[in-house]
Amino acid sequence: MNRRELVQRMGMFGVIGALPLGVTGRESESFQKREDGGSDANIRGASPLKPPAQGSIPVAFVISKGAVVIDFCGPWAVFETVYVPGREESPFRLYTVSGKKEVIQASGGLKIATDYSFANAPAPKVIVIPAQDGSDQAMLEWIRESSKTADLTMSVCTGAFVLAQTGLLSGKAATTHHSGYRKLAVDFPDVHVKRGARFVETGNLATAGGLSSGIDLALRVVERYFGREAATRTVDQMEYQGQGWLNPDSNNIYAKVPISTEEHPLCPVCEMEVDRKVAPTSIYRSKTYYFCSDADKAAFKANPGKYLESQ
Repeated sequence: MNRRELVQRMGMFGVIGALPLGVTGRESESFQKREDGGSDANIRGASPLKPPAQGSIPVAFVISKGAVVIDFCGPWAVFETVYVPGREESPFRLYTVSGKKEVIQASGGLKIATDYSFANAPAPKVIVIPAQDGSDQAMLEWIRESSKTADLTMSVCTGAFVLAQTGLLSGKAATTHHSGYRKLAVDFPDVHVKRGARFVETGNLATAGGLSSGIDLALRVVERYFGREAATRTVDQMEYQGQGWLNPDSNNIYAKVPISTEEHPLCPVCEMEVDRKVAPTSIYRSKTYYFCSDADKAAFKANPGKYLESQ
């Protein structure tokens, strides 16, 4: 997904309501692997997840128009690669679900024929919500109801806005793509936005940072179900060199709030640098502000004080 597509998605959520992968010197405590493939220790308050004795763990990927490919295909690749010795079936059973069984055009023009509609989808134990163009009440209601019996509901990138719209994140910590920190905080003031997090785990909810962060959160899900050894085996099979899954704070390069200057102005909504020559502008209290898109300009004009207070 390119920058323009990301900004457009951020704008749509407002209307509707180089990533460092290395560990920064502090790995989280590893789970102790049980003989049944489960895990015993807590990491940062995240409880282990109990896999079924037999059968596969159903994982639902909630997608609609514009779903960002890496946001759902990254975790999909992780879950499909997992191997647990002694289990006859694949550890995870993966499927897509949308408003109706149809062909969805994802980011970059990729077309996906969804497996189920919200009306007939099997009950999931893991729900994955990628960034996408928006949401509707049917999607939000399905996520709310399905989360009641799921082990984990996770968002990737600005999929956090969908999860926040369900109300499930109210009063909880969460993260999103670094260009969405301020907007998530303004749109959902009851959500505690954590800057610089690769992923945030809160009870049966989890949110990942932007794009590739979803791969790391998926690996953490594998670890919570089957232990560090299974996650490491998956990493090796994928030839994945990223180590963000070992440290939830490994996006800390984005923790510091960026500062806008006259020479290098930043959009006050998404905090990304803009080109003054072509950027939409708005004057507030005698000062000119520059925006990445007309959608960001509209969001700012609707609530300028909130965006400036959050700087």
